[in-house]
Amino acid sequence: MKGFTIEQLSVGQSASFSKTITETDVYLFAGVTGDLNPAHINEEYAKDTIFKGRIVHGMLSAGLISAVLGMYLPGPGTIYLKQDLKFTAPVRMGDTVTATCTVKEIIQEKNRVILECTAVNQDGTVVISGEAHVLAPK
Repeated sequence: MKGFTIEQLSVGQSASFSKTITETDVYLFAGVTGDLNPAHINEEYAKDTIFKGRIVHGMLSAGLISAVLGMYLPGPGTIYLKQDLKFTAPVRMGDTVTATCTVKEIIQEKNRVILECTAVNQDGTVVISGEAHVLAPK
């Protein structure tokens, strides 16, 4: 498995990854990270929030962007340098989220790539938008 080198990338190139987020995913993420916020794991508590029910951890959803960068574009060997994210709508258990990253800028002399990142749910609602800076694989 090999990622795209800086010379193989072009502005406008994109890749996507989709996953249906399950309750198990949320509990595993909570256990691994220690983020036991009741907005994610306690339905009774979450019913009284602005979301009227449990929502998926934002960083779990953002992890799908990481999957695109590390597995598809630029792919294996990519090193994350920076990520700016805006969470624009909640993700709920059972939602299918598709993360897409598109090459915005290539800085060859530094082996850096800037990518626009979005994640949408099964209805096409944007749930995350942002920008990633990465080092391309050698």
